[in-house]
Amino acid sequence: MNLLRLLLLSLTLPVFAQDGFTPLFNGKDLTGWDGEPGLWKVEDGVLVGTSEPGKPKTNSFLIWTGQAKDFELRATVKVVGDNNSGVQYRSRRLPAITPWTILGYQCDVHPTEVHTAMTYEERGRGIFGYNGMDVVMDPTGQRWQVGERPRVQADISQWNEFTVIARGNRLEHKVNGQTTSVFVDHDEKGRALDGLIAIQLHAGNPHKTYVKQVLLKVLEDGPILPFDQAALPSGAKKIDRPKVVSAQGKNPAPKKQ
Repeated sequence: MNLLRLLLLSLTLPVFAQDGFTPLFNGKDLTGWDGEPGLWKVEDGVLVGTSEPGKPKTNSFLIWTGQAKDFELRATVKVVGDNNSGVQYRSRRLPAITPWTILGYQCDVHPTEVHTAMTYEERGRGIFGYNGMDVVMDPTGQRWQVGERPRVQADISQWNEFTVIARGNRLEHKVNGQTTSVFVDHDEKGRALDGLIAIQLHAGNPHKTYVKQVLLKVLEDGPILPFDQAALPSGAKKIDRPKVVSAQGKNPAPKKQ
């Protein structure tokens, strides 16, 4: 291959490929993904999930058929309608509920500011830290707030890039490159160090979830950070599990007639 041809080829390669990222969505169809029939499709190169009252009956997930341990994940997502979505990772299926029900860590794609890209566990230990909170969970399951940062604002009805960086037992979430929450999980019984990646389609208020890009970069295994209360920042404080401010969108689900 001559030098000119090599240069032209390098200019046509996607930037993410050059940066070590691999696309998990091919932009054409659902190859490599497993979702509840009738809920997901591809339109104009974009994954589209449609939620209507009663369908799905419970939160349903479009699940990537691979596994991931330590990685950086970037997903470009928007939600149109009064509800939310989420980027699920290091998760596992709960087939006793449905084949597309998931338990595990989630980076929330939520219109309510405190919930935007918070650290959370679906069907597990709940919220660890709101948008703007850095939290450590000790081996007993006690939460410690160890830092605070300005909340990142995002209009989720528009395209935003949600990033998860998972290395060892340290998890970091970002929106458009800005960190929203860092969580260090010392709860050996509750935590997961690998698992599934998925996109949430929330039950309840009607909406559509759009995903135009999912990129994965595998990282070298990170260290499992040990818990040392004496090493916590001087302002660290014990906190209760943060409460859910809004379970769906900014408004409650309509009451069943």
